[in-house]
Amino acid sequence: MSQSTLQLLSQLEQCLKQTNNWQNTAPSTEQLASSQPFCIDTLTLPQWLQFIFIPKMRELIELGAPLPQKVEISPYAEEAIKQLAFDAKPLLAVIKTIDESFK
Repeated sequence: MSQSTLQLLSQLEQCLKQTNNWQNTAPSTEQLASSQPFCIDTLTLPQWLQFIFIPKMRELIELGAPLPQKVEISPYAEEAIKQLAFDAKPLLAVIKTIDESFK
């Protein structure tokens, strides 16, 4: 599962880059320290994916730590994409595939 998860994370990263949603500058420490789910009060969906989700999942895999039993990002993503100014359908498709891979 770790290898397939790494491939999905790479697809997610590629999708963010293709839609020009990959940032070269990280958000502030305060923004990253949000206690809200998905850092909804401080980060956009692409920022949360890039700076929280992808690195955390890769870290778990590198450490050989157990991966979450369940991942459910798509309900949030479906709402968040309504605020995004790009065609987020490919991004949402990858997110749904990630969710399904953890069921």
